[in-house]
Amino acid sequence: MRRSLPRRRLLLGAAGALACASLGTGAFRPLAGAQGLAVRTRAGLALGTTVSLTVAGPEAGAVEAALTEAFGAIRAVEAAASLFRANSALARLNRAGVLERPDPLLLAPLRYALDLAAASGGAFDPTVQPLWTLWAEAAARGERPGAAALREAVARVGWDRVSASEEAIRLKPGTALTLNGVVQGFAADRVMAVLEARGIRDAFVDTGEFGARGAHPDGTPWRLGLADPREPARIAAVIEPFAGFASTSGDYATSFSADHSDHHIFDPATGRSPRGLASVTVTAPSGLAADGLSTAAMVLGEAAGRDLVGRHPGCAVRFVAKA
Repeated sequence: MRRSLPRRRLLLGAAGALACASLGTGAFRPLAGAQGLAVRTRAGLALGTTVSLTVAGPEAGAVEAALTEAFGAIRAVEAAASLFRANSALARLNRAGVLERPDPLLLAPLRYALDLAAASGGAFDPTVQPLWTLWAEAAARGERPGAAALREAVARVGWDRVSASEEAIRLKPGTALTLNGVVQGFAADRVMAVLEARGIRDAFVDTGEFGARGAHPDGTPWRLGLADPREPARIAAVIEPFAGFASTSGDYATSFSADHSDHHIFDPATGRSPRGLASVTVTAPSGLAADGLSTAAMVLGEAAGRDLVGRHPGCAVRFVAKA
């Protein structure tokens, strides 16, 4: 559902003028030092995007160890559930159609995805990978998929074409899975679990989706800026304070048409992109929920999307209609 994306939201630092955001990590290293905290940021490429983890703690060695373990957690999720690795468990499952004794790091997000598919009436569906392949190949030729090809791809989509258990995951012939609609949020959850176990109280996590715990190193709450979908470099709204997890799905991240009418999020029933919304942001107690619900709500539209998110405790949603 998602491929390699530009940054969709902008991290803001401590409370104050929005211009302070441009100062980045360098601005709060002195603030952290004044409070006896060591602050470290580590970045890299993972899950088809850039990832960045910022943590603060009283002991520099413990902070570095936590970052190392947290990046290890991201790599483990990649090895299990990312389509950006040709040898991942998910990629092997798509090639073979069956995977015995699946990695729990694949089974957990897949089970969530299948549950969300049922809860959303199929608006969210992890079997839309054939649609991504069809649209990406057509776009590479400067075309849109033809009606016959679209019908054939839609016929291979359906979350009920998957069976998943600890013993095996099985796909019906022609079915292919993508967990790009949940895997970045799932990785954020795994990172936060590592940091909590390591005793890290203050952290900001960007795995393509965002998570925050504790506070900015100057003691004020974290803030999260939300991009304007038509001017992604511009901050259109701010979540303040920001804690927990947030995910944005938008028509601007990967577009197949200049007007953003065709993009990387698909309605599984039609094989085409939903037309009503430019972006949806969901905040939630888990990255997995934020990530999946933002995609589902994008497909459902504002009324049904708000209803779906409202059925999940602790979640909230923001919509931006197409201009």
